[in-house]
Amino acid sequence: MLGLPRSNGGIRKPGLPDGFRIYAISDIHGCADLLRQMFSVIDRDLATIGSRRAIHVFLGDYIDRGPESRQTIDLLIDRGQKHESVFLKGNHEAFLFDVLKNPSQLQDWKQFGGLQTLTSYGLRPSLNPDAEEQLELIQQLAQAIPPRQRQFFNNLRLRFVCGDFFFVHAGVKPGVALSRQQEQDLLWIREEFLTSEEHFAKYIVHGHTPVREPDIRFNRINIDTGAYATGNLTLLTIQRDRLLAL
Repeated sequence: MLGLPRSNGGIRKPGLPDGFRIYAISDIHGCADLLRQMFSVIDRDLATIGSRRAIHVFLGDYIDRGPESRQTIDLLIDRGQKHESVFLKGNHEAFLFDVLKNPSQLQDWKQFGGLQTLTSYGLRPSLNPDAEEQLELIQQLAQAIPPRQRQFFNNLRLRFVCGDFFFVHAGVKPGVALSRQQEQDLLWIREEFLTSEEHFAKYIVHGHTPVREPDIRFNRINIDTGAYATGNLTLLTIQRDRLLAL
């Protein structure tokens, strides 16, 4: 069980309303096998919580790097049809749609693990595709993404608030009200947020920057444990002011 440390100012610990339980997962990155394992853990827990309202919150970066991006999206869609779920956008989903609009960005997408995503959709890119192949690959990818997955991508949210918790992919820009945060920061911010000692209006739950184990601070918790590289996909459970990370 992870405890939320009190600040020097004695600010109360953040909490959820009574009767709620949240299951949060971030940065799956095509690791469908690990996601299935976490669903099994959640299902066992759901059998014990009685009438509490359970919400699944996924913090983005479902694709790239790992081997099964397409399968991961299918798992999430199916899960969302059976359970109350919130799907946030990550920078990798944003970059995917940038590439679909501009195939020349495929070279940059390769550095983000985009070739693994192409492969998961049945495409066979070369290691160094020229401009003609880039265009052809992206046209094929656009056709290979099923309508229900395209709808999933189009409906991704930038943030989710429940009780005293603010869920987001990367973090927030210090000094800017949570209601006025820009998409670029919500999806991409790192050091300025990670080093901030600001008491944000809500407690921030995020991923985006891989850490060896969940990194809990007085103002935020990072639950991206680098699943594609470590084999460790973290599940964060929140009830009232209690946090449990597995």
